[in-house]
Amino acid sequence: QVQLVESGGGLVQPGASLRLSCAASGSLFSISAMAWYRQGPGKQRELVARITSGRRTNYADSVKGRFTISRDNAKNTVYLQMNSLKPEDTAVYYCNQDRMGVSSWGQGTQVTVSS
Repeated sequence: QVQLVESGGGLVQPGASLRLSCAASGSLFSISAMAWYRQGPGKQRELVARITSGRRTNYADSVKGRFTISRDNAKNTVYLQMNSLKPEDTAVYYCNQDRMGVSSWGQGTQVTVSS
């Protein structure tokens, strides 16, 4: 059973930065694709960023140039560096692991961007 634990969310002002972390338990992290999704108020969950086992990345158009996803296989952890945050980035951010076709989710961490 995989457990994903997110951390790093909070309340920040527009233009600020945050770094989210997601620590995964279990094996096979290094061969898993990892992703961050988010769900804003009244919105559907959407893909924010994804990183493959080969470290290939892709991003939602709305965050390109501002967010960076990375992974540390030695720590079984994936990160999301978020810069130049905007009010529209306000959402619950979820970590996702795709491990050999099996998808697992974290409990989510709240990010609120407000002045």
